[in-house]
Amino acid sequence: MINKIVQSTAEAMAGVRDGAVVLLGGFGSIGQPNALIDGLIEQGAKNLTVVSNNAGTGREGLARLLELGRVRKIICSYPRSAGSVVFEEVYRADKIELEIVPQGTMSERMRAAGAGIPAFFTATAVGTKLAAGKEEREIGGRRYLLEEALAGDVALIEAWEADRWGNLTYRSSARNFNPVMATAAALTIAQAQHIVKLGALDPEKIITPGIYVKRVLHVPYGEPTVT
Repeated sequence: MINKIVQSTAEAMAGVRDGAVVLLGGFGSIGQPNALIDGLIEQGAKNLTVVSNNAGTGREGLARLLELGRVRKIICSYPRSAGSVVFEEVYRADKIELEIVPQGTMSERMRAAGAGIPAFFTATAVGTKLAAGKEEREIGGRRYLLEEALAGDVALIEAWEADRWGNLTYRSSARNFNPVMATAAALTIAQAQHIVKLGALDPEKIITPGIYVKRVLHVPYGEPTVT
């Protein structure tokens, strides 16, 4: 019987190795797998490369992971944002490497990894500092940069509903990077607010099929307030 539900964050994080590339879902504070990030902190993996939309806020979650010195490199679109105090501290102290990637390019690089596409051309960032060292080609009279696929060893994502096969749904904007990251990693671990019986999910609402998901942790937040 296929059952991908795990009973603890320790079980969810088992086997995450030092030096892993970790894809972290979320957009700002929406759709972040905070329980899984806390589990990763407890698990102890270090020298990580983290791929995330931003570089954390406050001193919890991703920011705490940075503060503990567990991240060697971060690949993100918005390293500086409201509350990104920890990132600014470690970056100024030369304790972390930064790769800035435009948001759409970062998403497409992960989508390409999930689709088995090794690289693609995009006009984004042509003529900027972000183009340094990248292959450039003219196609149809326009200049393009070659961007390589971005795969992860591990993806930590947050979902709304899950069943024991690992099929996932998302709620509103919490969908953000989570689905594309789920396809781009060798090991995808999801925290889900609701666990439902097999067959209870409307197939038309399943965004991430269970084939992409290895482990699911139930992390109930309760029903959100609708405004």
